[in-house]
Amino acid sequence: MQTRRTLLRRGAITGGALALSPATAPAKPDRTAGYGPLVDDSGGLLDLPRGFRYRVVQSVEDRLSNGAPVPGDFDGMVAIDGPHNSTILVRNHELTPRDTTKAPVVGKNPYDPAVPGGTTALVVGPNRKLDRSYVASSGTLNNCAGGGTPWGTWITCEETRTTGHGYAFEVDPADPENDLSKTPIRAMGFFSHEAIDIDPRTGIAYLTEDDFRGSQVAPGLEVPGTTRTSFLYRYLPSNRAQRPGALQDGGRLQAMAIQARPQYNMDLGRTGETFQVVWVDVNPQEPHADALAKGGARFQRLEGCHFAGGAYWFDDTSGGEQRVGQVFRLMPSGDPAGGGVDTLELFLEGDSKEQMDAPDNLYVTPWGDVWLAEDGGDGNRIIGITPQGETYVFANNRLNDSEFTGPCFSHNGRTFFVNIQDPGHTFAIWGPFPRRNAGGQRAMATAPPGHRRKPKVSGALREHAAKHGISPYEAAAYDRLGVQFG
Repeated sequence: MQTRRTLLRRGAITGGALALSPATAPAKPDRTAGYGPLVDDSGGLLDLPRGFRYRVVQSVEDRLSNGAPVPGDFDGMVAIDGPHNSTILVRNHELTPRDTTKAPVVGKNPYDPAVPGGTTALVVGPNRKLDRSYVASSGTLNNCAGGGTPWGTWITCEETRTTGHGYAFEVDPADPENDLSKTPIRAMGFFSHEAIDIDPRTGIAYLTEDDFRGSQVAPGLEVPGTTRTSFLYRYLPSNRAQRPGALQDGGRLQAMAIQARPQYNMDLGRTGETFQVVWVDVNPQEPHADALAKGGARFQRLEGCHFAGGAYWFDDTSGGEQRVGQVFRLMPSGDPAGGGVDTLELFLEGDSKEQMDAPDNLYVTPWGDVWLAEDGGDGNRIIGITPQGETYVFANNRLNDSEFTGPCFSHNGRTFFVNIQDPGHTFAIWGPFPRRNAGGQRAMATAPPGHRRKPKVSGALREHAAKHGISPYEAAAYDRLGVQFG
């Protein structure tokens, strides 16, 4: 039986037409990881492990401090250290003109008064109760995800590509609705932005794209479920000063490509496979088309991302053989002028919806585990991944028709904040979390994938792979089928 992946591989492997099958049966999540079974919530909102508690910080039925309705469609969010041990949450609202039944973000200094999206800010005290909330930016469209900056601001991203909209904006909760918040960072590109994070060592920003347009695939390979293409970008700012507004001073936008593999389809990767990365300059006004023309690595639909421990983590919500998601790890070599080579690794590919189901927002916990907020159709959870590649469930959303969004931790690591998008709740969750541990994040950044589907590759097979211009895991698949290398 030919799977979608084996059919695609037939078109990707030069000089061969072999159907490659997985080495083992799909693995099940390891039940020893995590915090034990979830306890049913009598309140009907969140199921959590024993010992954990939650509080609804704000709901869509509430009011902002100025009396205005809380806008709907809660999405990406960041937790920033505030005064007097408070936490300032900056929260996206993924609103479009079609959302006529939901309150819009109404600000005093909008980018475009005709559209309803934007951000709000919540000041949460050390008692995990709301002190005040206010509009931080307005007049943007479909604010889906984004990312925090090392200097304490939030980059909100428009997941759209329409006239005047399709940009990233910097929002400063300490100076809400200032002119910076309504000025698009045009050099970061005009495309359907999803998430962004910044390498604190170099100031380089890495951006994911969630594009719903069809991809260009070879004739005969139009397999159902393989018709979308998104790219991973990086932005090299001209001004590396880590302060509000520096990203506006221009820079270079580049798309990621796989060395010697133009337009490589990342669906063909296997858990544990490592790729050498090259970056190609793209036109910020048409980066998607330029990335496709210049051989950028193609993903299905990229979603969340987070920089931690020296690694950049991101996920593909519908990537992989089973279309339930993939988690990638990029290891930047440092400043591009240094001449090093970045490496990309497929850390974990989902085998079943039980393991992961449409990972969306992604966050690396203060102790190092990667947490995924699901956006699947069969109920949504917070899924954790350990350095050993084991998965576990931390939280279950009882409002199964909506997704978790905006996962983030307070600076001290004691409180986990997360949203349910619709009808709209922001939660504070606390309990026996491990202590904040930068060493744990670094260990996660270098941990070898421990997934049981990862094939073993001998030194001889690696040599054959290099000789024939294929990946070590393609060579391993050929070896299992009895192919003799010359």
